[in-house]
Amino acid sequence: MPADKTVEMALSELRAAVGSLENAVDARIERQREGRDAEGEVRRVHADRARLAQELDQSQFRANRLEEVNREVSRRLVTAMETIRAVLDR
Repeated sequence: MPADKTVEMALSELRAAVGSLENAVDARIERQREGRDAEGEVRRVHADRARLAQELDQSQFRANRLEEVNREVSRRLVTAMETIRAVLDR
């Protein structure tokens, strides 16, 4: 086999290898980019979850407070009705 054919074959194989290497590097870079995007999305989801958990805690506190106030108002209404009945019965 002539030397120039051997060189051409070697160059062709080298080009193919370099092309494969470039493709592998591009794929790796893309996977890393996707990984960073996913990490950013996970951070956003965690931040949303923390915010929603805080809002839920605040809403639960307000609901509990309203329930307490409701019981107190109910108790006072019963007392007022009993007082009115007692006055009317005299």
